[in-house]
This record gives sequence, C-alpha cells and structure tokens, in this order.
Amino acid sequence: MILNALDGRALPVYGDGGNVRDWLHVEDHCSGVLTALENGLPGEKYNIGGNSERTNLQVIEGICAALDSIVPAASNASVKDRGSYKALRSFVPDRPGHDRRYAIDAAKMQRELGWRPAHDFETGLRATVAWYVANRDWCHAVQSGRYDRERLGLQ
Repeated sequence: MILNALDGRALPVYGDGGNVRDWLHVEDHCSGVLTALENGLPGEKYNIGGNSERTNLQVIEGICAALDSIVPAASNASVKDRGSYKALRSFVPDRPGHDRRYAIDAAKMQRELGWRPAHDFETGLRATVAWYVANRDWCHAVQSGRYDRERLGLQ
C-alpha cells in the first residue's frame, strides 16, 4: 500500500474496508518470537498480538495520513494532481471466503512471559511508512522482475 501510494497507484480496499485485524509492528513480532524462544516452555504455544485491532480502512487511512505528513502529496509528482494519497483508495470486491475478523488473544504471552508490544499502532505505522519512504530503492530492487504489486487471491 505504501509503495503503491508513493507511485500514485490505486490502493485497493477489499469490500467495504471493514475487515478487522490485530496489527503488530515487525520489531514487536521479532521480540515476541525471541521472548518465546528464550523463556517459553518447550511445546507450548504463544500468540503474539499487538492489542491493536483496526479495520483495513483505518489502516489505509493511517498510511495515507502518515504519507501526507512525511511526503506531502503536493510534493510528489505521482500524486500532486489528486491532492491527497487518500484519493487513491479504490474499493474492490472482497476476496471469496475472506474472513471478516481475525482476533489474537495474547494474554498467555503477557501473563506467562511478561511480553508486551513496545509500539502502539500509530507510532508503529508512522515508523513503518517512514522506513518504506527511506528505502524505496531497496524495495524496488527486491521486487524487480518478480512481483508488480498486483492483486493476488482472486480465486
């Protein structure tokens, strides 16, 4: 979504954008896995969650708001005629069988291992957007010739 927005490409929103997920910053995920490996009991299962349920539409709007403040649309030739990254949203049919909500109960991880996410949703999202802005060349090199950010899962 971030790279599509920066390139002025459509930001596809499945259905009405109301599908809910629990969002977790990548550094928190890594620290949760490490905590489970170092302190968890062998054979036990631990859910790592961010306590940050948001709809897909809320996430896209957060990405657009962060981009508007980090790389204002007026300064981005790919978007300046649109006025805002939010104008790139495009509602598309939902995927067949797409779950409306995924929930994570990370209480066991918190209770037994004392782990909690270090990033709240807003700061984590802004840091993620800033990382993609600063590393666009790397992102494009990794995707070159393999994946053009097209929609997957149509069947």
